[in-house]
Amino acid sequence: MHASEDTRPATPGLAALWRPILAMTLVIALSNWAVQYPINDWLTWGAFTYPVVFLVTDLTNRAVGMAAARRVAWAGFALAVVLSVWLADARIALASGTAFIVAQWLDISVFNAWRAQSWWKAPLIGSVVASVIDTGLFFGIAFAGTDVPWLQLAAGDLAIKWLMAAVLLLPYKAMLGHLQAWVPLATASTATATTADGGR
Repeated sequence: MHASEDTRPATPGLAALWRPILAMTLVIALSNWAVQYPINDWLTWGAFTYPVVFLVTDLTNRAVGMAAARRVAWAGFALAVVLSVWLADARIALASGTAFIVAQWLDISVFNAWRAQSWWKAPLIGSVVASVIDTGLFFGIAFAGTDVPWLQLAAGDLAIKWLMAAVLLLPYKAMLGHLQAWVPLATASTATATTADGGR
């Protein structure tokens, strides 16, 4: 079997994906609230919490493949938009939802393209590339035409997302040996495939 071939089991249902879906929902809701509170002229608190969504997606992608990661993205998107409307205004909820789903699909695709390389390349490259699109869409939709210095905020936000992409490699690496706890259908065969295509 070719090294880049996805050897994961059949795509699990939403019930089996409740842990990543819950994690995704909580992170997005928290970030939509936190982004409204600047730390300074170029940074908000949401910059530190939001990049965790890429960790959630990447772990799911590694555990049970692209299709499951996309299910988590769509389920997290639907639930998070409802929470976002409650926690933030409608424009921020729209911006968050649009940026989120586009960036998630990009991250999943880039991750899959690099999954057969060294363990750190797929999550890092996927997060770095997706963060650019996510930041541009979110701040453009949420704040363009307002008095908010959104270009400064976007620049600071992107820098932190790139920093967090590197920092989050630590929990990603730590979880590689515990994917069964993340998604129960990530069986021993999945762990073997993970080691084969991402353990270097």
